[in-house]
Amino acid sequence: MKIAIIGYGQMGKLLESLAPANDIEVVAIIDPKLNNEISAETISEADVCIDFTIPSTAVDNAEKIAKLGKNLVIGTTGWLSELPKIREIATENKVGIIYGSNFSVGMNTFFHIVENAAKLANSLDEYDLFGYELHHNKKQDSPSGTAKTLTDIVLKNINRKEQAQFDKLDRKIQENEFHFASIRSGNIPGTHVIGFDSTADTIELKHTARNREGFAIGALKAANWINNKQGIYDFKNIFFEMLMAK
Repeated sequence: MKIAIIGYGQMGKLLESLAPANDIEVVAIIDPKLNNEISAETISEADVCIDFTIPSTAVDNAEKIAKLGKNLVIGTTGWLSELPKIREIATENKVGIIYGSNFSVGMNTFFHIVENAAKLANSLDEYDLFGYELHHNKKQDSPSGTAKTLTDIVLKNINRKEQAQFDKLDRKIQENEFHFASIRSGNIPGTHVIGFDSTADTIELKHTARNREGFAIGALKAANWINNKQGIYDFKNIFFEMLMAK
């Protein structure tokens, strides 16, 4: 399979280096620093494009790529408020688009672990819940898309938690609120923790990314999966189907 990489930052460079080992050929790299842009000419040979750019350009990039009839993996986060627009783009242009708050194979496994733990904790009223994340200081969204996904999982499965709080609180937190904190510093690739706390003990589920390789491998697997498909898909929802297909 052939891909075009949109965005040549750390993730773009990692995709380029890992593609050959995953039987994928990189036929185009698009980035303003390379003095090129998305066009019929630059991505003509690609089967699928992978976007790791910035939130403010993700939707515009998706529209340009879809109008050229190419399927797309959106690895960029921080744009989910525009999801209805992305759905419209995929439908109108009859292309396949796959997006996700996190393409790491390990993190998507973690999502399912947290979901099962939350279902158990739903019957244990003595446990309160909390979450926090650590990321590098160049990350452009806070909370991260991953933090929002983990929070959605908690709210969906814990009946006593009805709303999220991502900001600092200058008051006592309410019993129906789930507090998720974000820290940005240094070069941390990403750490996410979901905790369950009672007077007797604390249970913590933790995922730590040692580097960005897991994200890149997941995005390459997603590109293989979306090739020749139509429609829009959340990577989290097709994760196990993708694993079974290999």
